[in-house]
Amino acid sequence: MPPKTLTSEQRRALIVETVLSLAGRRNPSEITTAAIAERMSVTQGALFRHFPSKDAIWQAVMQWVADRLLDRIDRAAASSATPIDALRQMFMSHLAFVTEHPGVPRMMFGELQHAKATPAKKIARTLIGNYAERLAVHIEAAKAAGAISADTNSRAAAILFIGTIQGLVMQSMISGNLKSVRDDADAVFTIYLRGLGSQEKSRRVRAERQSRADREAS
Repeated sequence: MPPKTLTSEQRRALIVETVLSLAGRRNPSEITTAAIAERMSVTQGALFRHFPSKDAIWQAVMQWVADRLLDRIDRAAASSATPIDALRQMFMSHLAFVTEHPGVPRMMFGELQHAKATPAKKIARTLIGNYAERLAVHIEAAKAAGAISADTNSRAAAILFIGTIQGLVMQSMISGNLKSVRDDADAVFTIYLRGLGSQEKSRRVRAERQSRADREAS
């Protein structure tokens, strides 16, 4: 049972964490407030003292996901030396995030497929839009640096980036092993870069050859 000394904000956070934990094991559409309350060893009334409705709980969960995922990819990009490295680190950090929180992709897919325009679905769609905008900045920078083809459509490249991650996650969910998503991550990202006309690998090989030649000449 949660400690009685928790603040209202802490209890709200615990409810969000509980929903994500449950979503990692079952379809989010099957998660009831009764199931949440049972997992937390509290009454449903206790839940509704902190959230007015189930929709409000789902909205808080999606806001948690949006805030933390964007923060994760922002920090990954900020620590990178080049635009290509920023894209790579964003790709890998996103996959790390979903393996740490397996309920996240289930919640995202569930909300985006929802027939109704719920507050949670709006947050999910806004998240993808904000994510794509961030990607476009780094894609444009990569174009300016000559790291990818100059005629790359940044919007399309951003959509493909996100879609590639979603595809990897979906495949791992089908296999029943979400952690396997990271096994193919590097190879898949390399193929993504090649689609943008990246010469990253060949440039690195040429640089290494030149460095060896310089050392031998000296």
